[in-house]
Amino acid sequence: MRYSEVDFICQMGFPRSSASHTLYTALMLQPRIIGGLFAIGVLLQSPSFFLALSAALWWSALVPTRNPFDAIYNYAAAYPRGLALIPMAPTPRRFAMGEAAAFTLAIAAALFLHATITARMLEGVFVAALMLVFFGRFCLGAYMYHLVRGVMLTGERRVFIGLPCGS
Repeated sequence: MRYSEVDFICQMGFPRSSASHTLYTALMLQPRIIGGLFAIGVLLQSPSFFLALSAALWWSALVPTRNPFDAIYNYAAAYPRGLALIPMAPTPRRFAMGEAAAFTLAIAAALFLHATITARMLEGVFVAALMLVFFGRFCLGAYMYHLVRGVMLTGERRVFIGLPCGS
């Protein structure tokens, strides 16, 4: 298992002891689904579509035991293969979902108001955050949670000091 995968799991708020490639794969399903839906939304430029995506993300953040994205993984992948279910999202992961929900809500509002330049700029920031997750195994929303909480990063290893996964 790559160090960056362990770091990503820890960044989401899970302890280092729970880090596994299976958990990493499970956690990456939600960003992949959101990325696909977001691409459809960018193509459609539909404020209603972004509003619905925002609602799903708000639901996931506010009612983590009923996260529809985790349910998709649990029923489509975990149950049939006998894998462990995704545990309830820790606070950093919920914060990241809430931040994504706020962004998609802002995009919907900009599109409703015909502020296309604003909508495109917000979409660009959202795409950049998705690319960080996909290619850098780095969640900007969870990182913001840790910054707000006052957690600092060490120089090269990107390990959060004071978290259960700190070295």
